[in-house]
Amino acid sequence: MPTAPASVSAPCPLDLDDSPLVAAYCEKTATSIKMAQRARETFPTGITHDARYIEPHGIYVTRADGGHKWDIDGNEYVDYSGGHGAMLLGHNHPAVVEAVREQLGKGIHYGASHELELEWAERIKNLIPCAESVRFNNSGTEATMLALRLARGYTGREKVLRFTGHFHGWHDYVAGGFLNHHDGSPPRGVPAGTAAAMLHAPANDLAATERILHESGDVAAIILEPTGSTWGQVPVRPDFVHGLRELADATETVLIFDEVICGFRCSKGGAQQALGITPDMTTLGKIVTGGMPGAAVVGRRDILAGMDFRHTARDGDEKIFHMGTFNAVPTTCAAGIAALDVVRDTDVCQQAIAYGETLIGELNAMFAAEGVSWIAYGTFGGFHVFLNPQDIPTSRERIEAGAHDYQTIKAPGDPALAMKVRLGVLLHGVDIQGWPGSPVSAAHNAADRAQTVEAFRQTIYLLRQEGALA
Repeated sequence: MPTAPASVSAPCPLDLDDSPLVAAYCEKTATSIKMAQRARETFPTGITHDARYIEPHGIYVTRADGGHKWDIDGNEYVDYSGGHGAMLLGHNHPAVVEAVREQLGKGIHYGASHELELEWAERIKNLIPCAESVRFNNSGTEATMLALRLARGYTGREKVLRFTGHFHGWHDYVAGGFLNHHDGSPPRGVPAGTAAAMLHAPANDLAATERILHESGDVAAIILEPTGSTWGQVPVRPDFVHGLRELADATETVLIFDEVICGFRCSKGGAQQALGITPDMTTLGKIVTGGMPGAAVVGRRDILAGMDFRHTARDGDEKIFHMGTFNAVPTTCAAGIAALDVVRDTDVCQQAIAYGETLIGELNAMFAAEGVSWIAYGTFGGFHVFLNPQDIPTSRERIEAGAHDYQTIKAPGDPALAMKVRLGVLLHGVDIQGWPGSPVSAAHNAADRAQTVEAFRQTIYLLRQEGALA
């Protein structure tokens, strides 16, 4: 029998009581507290996206511009959340804003084909090496769901091989294996048969991957984040990805790069151009739309032909079904065209990469000076902070070289400490993701970098004062 719904006033699952750092954060965000209390009456946990989960509450934002945003209490933040990674160009890039504004006056949704979708797709084809064909959809989750269906339809096989901790959205096939259920067991709400179609392998272990492929004999696709779990938080070695390309060829398995996050951040042609490895299909989101809702599956023409009315009729095959009310709506197309033109014609990718590289270096210098074992690392314009709960001897270079597995990098520490780190940098005007770390943007500047380093430094001081950090 179903249990009664949890009370909206359920206690905080983390021990944040008697923390001066948390108290200072609450004092700074008093109006956000009221908004959070109101939200818990309507939304589960009071949030609309799991990554926005912050205890005791998150900030409520009223506007954003460039590399900054402002909350309902008037506090200004260096913003690394960046639309969950969508804002490579920063907020309100003039070319994107003008393109959307102009299109709004012409219509939001035609319910018909239009020239903008052609222009947008052609730009993607000219940038992404594997993009012989393009199919638009509405989110990264939809993109990976469609890519897996296409791979199954093309190969006639049922299973998909994925890697521990890699993120591919939230649909049933990939719900397990990201945060938990790395053993292949079904997450709550997912049918056991669906979970059984997904095979799990450790990243950077080519022998294990090869063994699973041969033992199964029914693998339609290999899917991975080509820069590593959650955009490189747990890096994969380039030689491993090259080896996957060879294994996929040898076993006639479809190789799918999930570039929803890393696409157009690693280079103008995405991770596949940066690594020199062409997959069979790629899923794209975030930056491809200029920050608007939307995504795409791109890849080999013969694979995407499974959705083609004429090709399937000619070959006597069942057409793979795919719809989507908001696929390639004109406003999203206009934003995507403007954003990709900036990517194509300027050095925004390199600007973001250079900013991230310098930030990582400055953070590590500060961590060393403050005597903490934290390590900043990352590639392609993103940064991660390894809080090193086991105090293992390692370095940025070793982490980025893939010397540590998922279990080491994601080793459980004190969840309250990790949350306090996030609250501490928010308290000092910097918004990051919870792992902790974030993508950066081409709109960030030297002053933002200095503020970020100082926010982490001040957070270390506060944690030490309350005895949460040695």
